[in-house]
Parts: sequence; structure tokens; C-alpha cells
Amino acid sequence: MQERKYHAYTLHNYKQISQIQALTKDQLEAIEVVGRVLPFKSNNYVVEELIDWNNIPDDPIFTLTFPRKEMLSKAHYNAILSLLQAGADEETIRNKAQEIRLELNPNPANQQHNVPVMDKIKLHGIQHKYRETVLFFPSQGQTCHAYCTFCFRWPQFSGMNELKFAMKEADLLHKYLLKHPKVTDVLFTGGDPLTATAKILSAYIEPLLGEEFSHIRNIRIGSKTLAYWPYRFLTDKDADDLLALFEKVTKAGKHLAFQAHFNHPIELSTDVVKQAIRKIKNTGAQIRTQSPLLRHINNQWETWAQLWREQVSLGLIPYYMFIARDTGAKPFFEVPLKKAWDIYRKAYSNVSGICRTVRGPSMSASPGKIQLLGVAEVKGEKVFVCAFSNVGIPIWWISLSLPNMIPKSHGLINCNPPLAKKRFSFGNSCPRKKRKLSSGNERDRYRGREGRFITFQQK
Repeated sequence: MQERKYHAYTLHNYKQISQIQALTKDQLEAIEVVGRVLPFKSNNYVVEELIDWNNIPDDPIFTLTFPRKEMLSKAHYNAILSLLQAGADEETIRNKAQEIRLELNPNPANQQHNVPVMDKIKLHGIQHKYRETVLFFPSQGQTCHAYCTFCFRWPQFSGMNELKFAMKEADLLHKYLLKHPKVTDVLFTGGDPLTATAKILSAYIEPLLGEEFSHIRNIRIGSKTLAYWPYRFLTDKDADDLLALFEKVTKAGKHLAFQAHFNHPIELSTDVVKQAIRKIKNTGAQIRTQSPLLRHINNQWETWAQLWREQVSLGLIPYYMFIARDTGAKPFFEVPLKKAWDIYRKAYSNVSGICRTVRGPSMSASPGKIQLLGVAEVKGEKVFVCAFSNVGIPIWWISLSLPNMIPKSHGLINCNPPLAKKRFSFGNSCPRKKRKLSSGNERDRYRGREGRFITFQQK
């Protein structure tokens, strides 16, 4: 295959895209305004092979990668627009954009609380929330081939350095893992770690194949590269070196789990992505897939059923359907919980058994991942029935409820005791107080037991 050169499009050069000329004045204004607050980057593969430019602005991949006016509140949008129209200097615009970003909950699910300390050094490139799994953010991989407009890690790309997770020191990662023999999984994430070179990734990964790291059984790579730049595995200069690294991992007896992000079936439709998938699978790696449920992109059950069927036909394993986190442009993308459950249930019931490896809808919260299992009625109260699918401390348990049945609820917020009880059932050592538990904006962590059911009254 002939080498294809990667070309990024950002706020500075997007008007070079020939198809952009067909956009309306309002659509171009939205790119200029929203792109000042939320990160914006697309590329030539996305622009030329994925977006249907005859379906703007409703095309799902356009919405996935290009700013739209509704992604900001009217107040925030008008604040930036007024500065642009007044000819304000760049520093003034940047300062206002930073103020707005801080109002968009840039630290969902209290991610900063998952950063460990070792020998009095805070390891800003590591998160260790679940006992068995360590997340590592290589500093060379804290960008992406294109930016998703819904991304919950958007501060990584917005100059908010105080909220950025990244670390260069491979030695610190390896030292930390040696001190934690119960860790079995290391997840390389970002950004997108596959924007780093194969040589850099090897420096982090190859030492984990040694005998001293025998407790590390699974090496995971969380990446959107298959969807946004599949040429990374085909014609990039170090594509063969990257695939050789994958093969080295599997031949060493480790499981290499490639956690691919696919948000819409269109991303699986090109010949180049299918070739890239075959290349990765030939190394012995296993590809699992995940995506949030997103209004304007994939909020129809038929889309999810098609997505899972296509993934399985290509040898991929459907893994997670997430609820979008409470950050950034979430109001534009959010789907009511009741509708999310209906979409999941209907899609799940319309695919064959081998597609049903997926779990969801799943919400990330401070204590762990919470899976929505259905809707029920308990003593006359309509409730959501939920359970932890993963939790920070395996002996934790939690039992919560939401006050009223409001079908437009988009997250688990303002939790109150179920069934008119005066206190939570957290255990004797836990405080008796109202707390928040949502898909992204929690304050406290309570002890509980993994796997216990949680009842939430619908809100």
C-alpha cells in the first residue's frame, strides 16, 4: 500500500478543507467560537473518507470531530463571540476561554483523586483507582489523531496543565508496579498512546515482559487510532515496528488487549480500517470495543445493533456502552437514563449471542463503574436498578436512591436514601449525609461491597 501522509486540520488551517466552503456563515462562526474553548482537530482521513459532506451538520462523524454552536451554552458562546467581533486580543480571548473551561467540570469523577504518591512524589502520569489496574499516561501520547467533541479528557488538549495527566519517566512506572504485586493490568491511555512512536512505546512496555513483572498479565492500549488514522498500522514509517511490539508482547505470554473506540458503524466501513484490524489481530492481540451513548451520533438502538454486529463480523469483541461523562459539551450529547436503558435493551435483544459480550449502560463515578441493570418498582416507587461493575476497593458496597421519577434525568445526581429512609445504608463507619453521585461530579467516596445491587429512584 502506498504511504499516506497524515495531515491535521485545526482552528488555524481548517479553511484549507475544500468542502468547508459549502458551510453556512453560522456554521463557520460556530467553529471559530466553540473551537476557542473546546479542543478541535480533525485530519485528512476523517475529512476525505468518513464525513458525508452532503449531510452537514447532521453527519455523525462531522459532529464527532467539528465544533457546533450547541456544544456551548448561549452565555458562553456569546461571551466568546462578543470578544471576536470586538477585535479583542488573543490573550483576552484565551483568558475568557479558560474561565469558561473551568465552569465545564474539567475533572469529572474526581480523577485527580486517583493519582498515587510514591516516595513522596505525586505520579501525575498514573491513575490507580481499581486494585488490579493501573492507568499510565505517557507524555509523548497526550494528543490524538483527531479530537472527539465529547471527550471527557478534553483538558489534556486545552492548555489546562494543572489538570493534565502525563509522565515521561518509564522508571517510575516500573518501580510503582514492582511495589504493587496485586496489579495485573496496565492500561496505556491518553490522549492516544499510539500517537507516540513505536520506539517510545517499547521503552515503556518491553520491560514489563521480564520475569520480575510476572504479576502483570494484561497489557491494554486504549486508542481511537483505528477509527481516526488506521494508516498507523499500515503505512506509517514505524507501522511494522509497532506491530512487532504487539507480537513481542503476546509471544512473551502476556495478553495484549487493544481497547478500540468506535462510536459509529461508519468508522468500520473503509477498506483501510479492515486491513488495519487484520494486521493487529495477526499479532495475537485481542481487540475490544467501547463507546459512550451520544445524542446526535449514535442514540438509536439500530445504530448500536449494527455497530456490534459489524464489530463481531470483523473479529472484535463488544465491551462497553458508556453514559457520557458530565463534562465539556455533555449537554449537547447527553441521553436521558431511561432512554439509554431502552436503547441498550432493544439493541441487545436484536443481536445474536456472540454480540452480547457488551456491558452497559455504564456510568463512571468516584467509587467505580456503575451499570444500569433496568427499571423496577419497589413499594410503589419506580427505581433504577444498578450494580457496580468495578469498584475502587473490592469490599465496598453502596445502596442509594434518587428522589423523583423524572424521565429526562441524564445522570445519577442528588442521591437520597431509598424508600423514604432517613439514612444511607453505607455501614456504621460512614457519614450520614446527602451526597452527589453522578456520571461525573462526585464529592465523597463511601465504603461498600462490589456486586451488591443499588436501587436508584428515577430522576
